[in-house]
Amino acid sequence: MDPLPLDPRQAAALVVQWYAEMGVDAALDETPRNRFEEAPRRPAPTPEPAPPPSPAAAGSVDEAAAAARLLARSARSLDELRDLLAAFDGCALKTTAKNLVFADGDPKARLMLVGEAPGADEDRQGLPFVGRSGQLLDRMLAAIGLDRRAVYIANIIPWRPPGNRTPTPQEAATCQPFIERQIELADPDILVCLGGPSAQALLGLKEGITRARGRWTEYDTGKRRIRAIATLHPAYLLRQPLQKRLAWRDLKAIRKALDESATPA
Repeated sequence: MDPLPLDPRQAAALVVQWYAEMGVDAALDETPRNRFEEAPRRPAPTPEPAPPPSPAAAGSVDEAAAAARLLARSARSLDELRDLLAAFDGCALKTTAKNLVFADGDPKARLMLVGEAPGADEDRQGLPFVGRSGQLLDRMLAAIGLDRRAVYIANIIPWRPPGNRTPTPQEAATCQPFIERQIELADPDILVCLGGPSAQALLGLKEGITRARGRWTEYDTGKRRIRAIATLHPAYLLRQPLQKRLAWRDLKAIRKALDESATPA
């Protein structure tokens, strides 16, 4: 009876096994090699030169913030401020955003609302608060007899951070002179900070937004001191709808303050 043919891999395995049983422990090639000779040492790689300091280095951040302050102060109108901001290259967020998100609404409005930074929808349209949180904000304003044509809306950061991440302290510090000048030029009667980051940056509040909201304070526009209040950000209310009751209290307080400031003394 003829033996069954072996698979090539099985045959190779049998050959290797036979060599091992015969004491063969090294494979030879056609070129003689001295296997006792020490392998030549490779020269150590030449270290690459250190990269130049990035724009995010501390000194560069300070310089960018100082340049932003000088540029913002030079603006004599909101239109001029927008043009200067569009040409400003001191914030890296500009390179990843599609559009500058400067403001929406009436720049002469008595009420100004400031959030933190634009999201994807805002980046696409170049307007603040036009996504889901913006739609909720519209309904909140409508509940006290207002709409976005009767208020002025902006953000601390005018460019969308990639992936909607939280802006870094350096990015916020670089952009803050522009929003401060924007508030000064708009000169509203009442400033509303939407969310904790806005309240911390503009009003200096240290507490969490759920504790800081609903309390009146003052903001110095550079021309005068105006009433200011912090409330919950619409995006937070979308995640925590039960907190809308707190936002409603703030909205009623804002409506009352607008009515009082409009009444002649």
